[in-house]
Amino acid sequence: MTLRSIIALARPEHWVKNLFVFLPAFFAARLTEPELFCNAFLGFVAFSMTASAVYVLNDLVDAPHDRNHPDKSRRPIASGAISQLQGIIIGTVLLVSSLALAYFLSPKMLIFSVLYFIVNVAYTLSLKHFAIMDVSLIGLGFLLRVLAGGAVTGVAVSHWLIVLTFLLALILGFAKRRGEYVVAMGENNFRKALEGYNLPFLDMSIVVCSTVVVVAYLMYCFSPEVTERIGSDKIYYTAFFVVVGVLRYLQLTLVFGKTESPTRALLRDGFLQIVLLAWIGSFAWFLYGKKWLLEVF
Repeated sequence: MTLRSIIALARPEHWVKNLFVFLPAFFAARLTEPELFCNAFLGFVAFSMTASAVYVLNDLVDAPHDRNHPDKSRRPIASGAISQLQGIIIGTVLLVSSLALAYFLSPKMLIFSVLYFIVNVAYTLSLKHFAIMDVSLIGLGFLLRVLAGGAVTGVAVSHWLIVLTFLLALILGFAKRRGEYVVAMGENNFRKALEGYNLPFLDMSIVVCSTVVVVAYLMYCFSPEVTERIGSDKIYYTAFFVVVGVLRYLQLTLVFGKTESPTRALLRDGFLQIVLLAWIGSFAWFLYGKKWLLEVF
């Protein structure tokens, strides 16, 4: 067992998903407050350790199947770089540390962290074998990240954020399943998790969810409660980046078949990164720009 294999087991590249913890404070235009930012960052760290504990559990359970997968066979436990016992110890340390930090930050944060772990245990041991249920639980995991962010910062989570987060997570989940399905077709190694899917259903589900998320985002931009809170009715300009980003992700999924790992697709696709940063920058301008100008001048 080496440090490199331990890091690989924790999958830090997947911690980017836990940036959803910052969303409640970001959309409330309070992320620049030092205390809230510090709490959100510590919440991100705590949730990342919880997520890593889940990944360890997943690798322990899936090791026999992973050894037959072209990419997953290189995972530390599947490859033998880390033994089962060592994996259990590492997972336990990560989980206990994350829950201790979550409790220190907020009892509510602890509740959402525990719920996230329980949901993922159920997912890993059984529910991931049921089509649609598996993707819905992925969406629930993202919702719990957002709710944890609201708990650790004391910011209320809006219904818009809940709806958009769940829809976006469904797109990522169905795209992941499509990538796995294509690989399984080539290897003739169908896992039970994929038996309830086929390519037409997955393609249609991705397109339907993508359409709904764009419509929901436009409704959010034109909502009077949102424009009044932000202080601008031009927020719909940011929808340009949302539409382009969704189309790019559809291209990566349906044309290039590169979304078996959504995190890897994001970290490796420069076009998608530019669009995401442009959306964050434009939205941040509407939320924080006027406030910054008033402070400067």
